[in-house]
Formats: sequence, C-alpha cells, structure tokens
Amino acid sequence: MVKKAAVVGAGVIGSAWAARFALHGVDVSVVDPNPETARIIDEVFANARAAWSELELPPVTEGAVTVVDSVAEAVAEAQHVQESAPENLDVKRAILAEIDQHAPPEAVIASSTSGIKPTCLQGSLAHPERLLVGHPFNPVYLLPLVEVCGGGQTAEWAIAAAMDTYSSISMKPLHVRVEIDAFIADRLLEAVWREALWLVADGVATTEEIDDAIRFGFGLRWAQMGLFETYRAAGGEGGVEHFIRQFGPTLSLPWSKLTDVPELDDELIDMLVSQSDAQSGEYTARELERVRDRNLVGILKALEANNWAAGQILAQQRIRLTGKA
Repeated sequence: MVKKAAVVGAGVIGSAWAARFALHGVDVSVVDPNPETARIIDEVFANARAAWSELELPPVTEGAVTVVDSVAEAVAEAQHVQESAPENLDVKRAILAEIDQHAPPEAVIASSTSGIKPTCLQGSLAHPERLLVGHPFNPVYLLPLVEVCGGGQTAEWAIAAAMDTYSSISMKPLHVRVEIDAFIADRLLEAVWREALWLVADGVATTEEIDDAIRFGFGLRWAQMGLFETYRAAGGEGGVEHFIRQFGPTLSLPWSKLTDVPELDDELIDMLVSQSDAQSGEYTARELERVRDRNLVGILKALEANNWAAGQILAQQRIRLTGKA
C-alpha cells in the first residue's frame, strides 16, 4: 500500500481523490492554482466524512493532507501521482511532463482523464512507461470503480502497481485491456447521453422526465446487475439466449439516433439549462452532493447486506479498515 500520494488538480474529481486516499490513511500532497483550493478540499472532505459515517465504516487515522504551491513540491516524495487537470490535451501534456520531471522514478503517474487515450499523453514524458489512465467516477470517495488503461509505452509493472494501489484504497480497478477513446463506461454513458439530448431537442421529454425514466426504472437494475446480467434475468428460464432471440430483432428498428447527435446550439443549451433549473434549481451544488451521497450510501449498504456487486467492495473495505475478517 502506498504511504504517500500526490493529487495534481483539485477540482471536483481531484479533491475527492484526495479524500479517498486520506481516509485510507495515505498522506496526500495537493496542488492546484485555484486560490480557493483549501476551502474546496475542506468542503469535499466534510461530505466524504459524512458519507463514511453513514456507511458505518470504522474511524481511521486519516492521512495528512497538505496543499502546496508547486507540482514539484507535490510530487517530490509521492509513490502514486493522480493528475486531475481540466480535460484539455495540451494542458494535461504540459502538467504531466512537469510531474514526470519531478516525481520519483518508481512513482506511477495516473491521469483521471475521462476519454483521452494514454498514448496521446505519453509523448511529452521522459519516462512514458509509468503513465497510465486511472479514470474514476464521481464521487470518488464513494464509488469504487476506476478504469485502468495503459498506453502504447506503458509498462506492465505500472499497470500492476496502479491496480494494487487502487485496491488498497477499496476501489474496484477495471483493467481496460484495449486502448480506446473514452474507455468502457463513458462509451456507454455517451450513448445514453446522445439519445437523451435528442429526446430533449425533439421535444419528446424534459430533463426531469428522462431522469425519472432512469432513476425509477432501469437505473435501479443497473446499480446491482448492470446490463447483461439484467437481461439474463429478464430472459427467465431461457436465460440470455431467450432474451436476445426475443428482443434482438428490435435492433434493426429505428428506435434511436446513436449515429448522430443534435447540434448543441444556444437554443438547445438554453432549453437544457432552463429545464434543469426547473428540475432541481432550488438546491445548491453542495446540497445536491449531500443528497446524492446519502442515496448512494443507502444503495451501497443494501448491496453489502446481500453480498452483491459494489456491496462486496464495501464489505472488503470494512475488513480492510478494521483489520478483521
């Protein structure tokens, strides 16, 4: 298990990474040019601690979190560096090159990018063999999945080290074996997102109606069985073969617009913003985060009680933090 980590970029994702590491006893150095970084870290940590309390996880001796002024200072002693800068290729390349220059030789450098191939990020590095993608999901301090993807020059030892590090902080590392844009999860989310944009643009449904279709229906199934296992169960005694033979022919019907995307012009953006404001505009960002976290805690605890899906990771996390099986 790593003892010292660095987080470069402390926005929504980076600050939650810092919380995840620190709540597992890992010391974390954080660097971000935003003068509000310390306040953001404090607020995110408050949410993370509240969520952990509701999960009834045992108290831990938190790792020290230090906000520093430079990348060089942040990564100087790190065993694992998590880059979480804005999703801009040129910005990330410049930051990663600086990290590579100052991080210890044995340190793994992981990018939180949600879609950029790691090979595209390796060109600016003197030591590209230690660069990979470690793509998490928000909120990082609660959701266990992290997609691990190597680039053309990534060494096997770096992949193995990253998988071990993420496991040690109670995550579910998913090795994306084939390097593709947006990896696995965001490919799926992009398909749903495109279709949702068409439904709004065509006046078929509002943002709230689309969210209702997800949260009151298949979203609950996906939380514990995903896609293929859900369809297997839906096939009854005939299993997945029966389901595919029955519903597979619908794939040839013009049900979706996945090969196209509506233009995100000002009119559509204004429509999305106004509908979203009507849906949940009475909540501040922090209030929405706390509601989200409490709901996720309830789902995770229910899954843990059934020893299923993400609940298994929570059970392992409890054992890891108590030291008892």
